[in-house]
Amino acid sequence: MANYIQLAAVLGGGGGLGYMIAQRVDPTSLPQTVAAFHSLVGLAAVFTGVGDFLSHAAHHPESLDTLRTTAISLATVIGGLTATGSVIAFGKLNGNLGSAPMALSFRDQLNMAMGVGTLGCMGLFIAKPTMTTGTLCLLGMTGLSGALGLHMTASIGGADMPVVITVLNSYSGWALCAEGFMLDQPLLTTVGALIGSSGAILTHIMCVAMNRNIASVLLGGFGTASTVVGDSSAQMPEGEATFTDIDSTAEMLKEAKEVIIVPGYGLAVANGQYAVADITKSLHAQGVNVRFGIHPVAGRMPGQLNVLLAEAGVPYDYVLEMEEINDDFPKTDVCLVIGANDTVNSAAEDDPTSVIAGMPVLQVWKAEQVVVMKRSMGAGYAGAENPVFFKPNTDMLLGDAKKTLDEMRSKICT
Repeated sequence: MANYIQLAAVLGGGGGLGYMIAQRVDPTSLPQTVAAFHSLVGLAAVFTGVGDFLSHAAHHPESLDTLRTTAISLATVIGGLTATGSVIAFGKLNGNLGSAPMALSFRDQLNMAMGVGTLGCMGLFIAKPTMTTGTLCLLGMTGLSGALGLHMTASIGGADMPVVITVLNSYSGWALCAEGFMLDQPLLTTVGALIGSSGAILTHIMCVAMNRNIASVLLGGFGTASTVVGDSSAQMPEGEATFTDIDSTAEMLKEAKEVIIVPGYGLAVANGQYAVADITKSLHAQGVNVRFGIHPVAGRMPGQLNVLLAEAGVPYDYVLEMEEINDDFPKTDVCLVIGANDTVNSAAEDDPTSVIAGMPVLQVWKAEQVVVMKRSMGAGYAGAENPVFFKPNTDMLLGDAKKTLDEMRSKICT
């Protein structure tokens, strides 16, 4: 009964704390919140592994067979990687740390040295350790894996953080799976395998969507000289940008027959999804076919924009993935881009020297008229200039997205 009381207290305390945190998290903070919770999963795996070893080494040393010591070491190492990597990911996404990749001298050599040291500690630990040897090996693999997770994640640029989140999600699943073997709990193993494999599949989808190789993401270097094959100055955008206003944009939308709205992270930051939902509803009532085009890496985590639009009441059948809608842009009267940049950048297709060269993008520039809503003419999160802003069929509508959308709603919905 005493154990059940302790369990109830811990579960109740953790659940209550989680509920309080969730109540204070807005949609734009979801990515860093997910990263923060992944760090807790990693810490839980580390402490569970250490506690399991110390308990069995002290009371049942004969039970420390190869399977158990392997499971303990895997849970501890993967947990250490996940814990520190998630903390760094949180810092980058939350703005506490710069998004630029950390570039230490001999970066790859440092990673390899820490990896080899971790594997060495794991090997010694698995070979039937004594209490002293096992504790030292556990401390060694925990410290080295934590340092490796910290350094590898810090070496990854902010533009790759959506992929990093899915990788950390997968890591947390495999740590849980190892805990299942360690504690002889099939349910933990099954749930961990589901989380780990689904995270790995999502990581693959994200990498394909960004034209990135998972190994190059984990080793960092996005946007550095190693990824650019020539001088990109020759491919700087040409021409002058043209600007429009709210009245003209509202009239353009009302007179159109086919409209595609392409939201980005800027919509989430501005909290403008409710105005967009009202505009969409009103335009549909006026006979305008409005749909949304969502890039797989729009926002800072997979599915963030889908959740945002669903929360605001946009019907699911209005929201289409990039592959479903890309061929429809040439038949579109107006494309309204809200806070998106890299995911609609034509340089990905036209400029082989761009840092996002080869990345599949939404081909908004093929629409008859494009209106881009942004705070400024600045480059996107990846630091790449966007030639779409300077094309003859593009008008820029600068300003705060929420204020602009609220004014546009008042003109369209009346």
